[in-house]
Order: sequence, then structure tokens, then C-alpha cells
Amino acid sequence: MPRMKNEGGKKRVIVTGASRGIGRSVALELAGRGLDVALNFRSNEQAAGEVLGEIEAAGGSAHLLPFDVADEQAARAAIDEEIERQGPFWGAVLNAGITADGPLVSMKHAEWDSVLRTNLDGFYNVLQPLLMPMVRLRDGGRIVTMSSVSGVVGNRGQVNYSASKAGLIGATRALAREVAKRGITANCVAPGFIATDMIADLPAAEIAKQIPLRRLGRPEEVAALVGFLFSEDGGYITAQVFGIDGGMT
Repeated sequence: MPRMKNEGGKKRVIVTGASRGIGRSVALELAGRGLDVALNFRSNEQAAGEVLGEIEAAGGSAHLLPFDVADEQAARAAIDEEIERQGPFWGAVLNAGITADGPLVSMKHAEWDSVLRTNLDGFYNVLQPLLMPMVRLRDGGRIVTMSSVSGVVGNRGQVNYSASKAGLIGATRALAREVAKRGITANCVAPGFIATDMIADLPAAEIAKQIPLRRLGRPEEVAALVGFLFSEDGGYITAQVFGIDGGMT
């Protein structure tokens, strides 16, 4: 049977897609709140290692946990092994995501499939193997999924991405009702345009004109919201979708 706590006694969380952007900021935020963070990444070990170094330099606790969230067998194997060695997770942030933008009329099936497999199937692939051990902790728990403004209102050229992010909202709200009696919360955060490398090639000045607050968001602002949802003060909030988009929705 897996151990109930890690050796340091800290609550354990996993952040997927933690090597860059919003995932990086979320990992730093949660580690700063005293949580032991498993930093998931698919391929960029150097960037993930830099996040690990930042956390450790600040006195926090973290380690690397590589796997592709789109690969059900790889995700399950990595999570099962992690829980066997370190104990159950108390929390999870599902942040890993990709885009393959273009109009539906010319979208290839591979572009549709890859986005749905990573952004939506990843929800099942990560949460299903870690959920029962989380329940058995009998210490509540926190789940946050990273949707998008595109999943709330849709966005032209992103039918696949919008579908995946809207699906996350429905899945998260349904899961919240399944686990609420165990004291586990599940919420969705839906960022708008955040200054990360995902939109680095887009014209920031033009994008800002679409945003009522007239600026891009910062990854640290999204991370602060996630941090609150993981806090004791956020313990009565569940099945909600939190837009952090400068007023776009």
C-alpha cells in the first residue's frame, strides 16, 4: 500500500506542463506555499530542471516527473510508480496543453486529434490513476484544470482548441460533484491572453486592443489565482470556472 505522506511530511501536488509559461509560475507559486511539487514535462528537461533549481534555491521542495499526458499508458505507469515510491498526491494542476490552429475547413484530422488527446484526454490520463489514492488520504484535496477564454466563448481558427478547453470545463464540473463528499475541490481557471511563449509570435499591441484592460496578463497572476484555490481559504469553492482574461468574458 502506498505511503500516506512523503518523508518530509509536505502535501504533494503535481503540475503538468510545468517547464514553462503558466505551468512554471504555478509550480513556483505552490512550492512557495510549502507544497512538494512534482514537475511534469514531456520533453524539455532543461527548462524543467531550471524550474526545479529555482524552487530549490528558494528553499522549496520539488522533483521532475516526465511523461506525455497524451499517452495514457505512459501517464499511468509514471503516476503509479510515483505514488508507490512517494505516496499519494493531495493536489493536481492540469496545465499541459498544445495548439494546432487553423480553420476547420482545412484542418487535418491529426491536428484535431493531437489537440484533443493532449488537452482533454490528458484530464483522464492524469487524474484517473491518482484520484483514488487521493481519496484514500482522507485529507481533502485540490484539483485545478487550465481551460481558456477560447473554451468559454470560442475563437475562430481554434475549433479544436476551443472544443478541448470547453470539454475540460464540463469534465471538471462533473468531477467536482463526484468528489465533493470527500472534501476534494475541483475548479477550472480560464485564462485569456497571457504573456507566454505560446503567443510570443502574435502581435501583442493588436491583441491588447481586444482586451478591456488593454494589456496581456502575466503568468504570475494566473498562478496567484491557482494558489488561492489551493489555500485553506479556497476550500469552500468548487465546480467553478474562473476567468482571468482582463474582462474579455
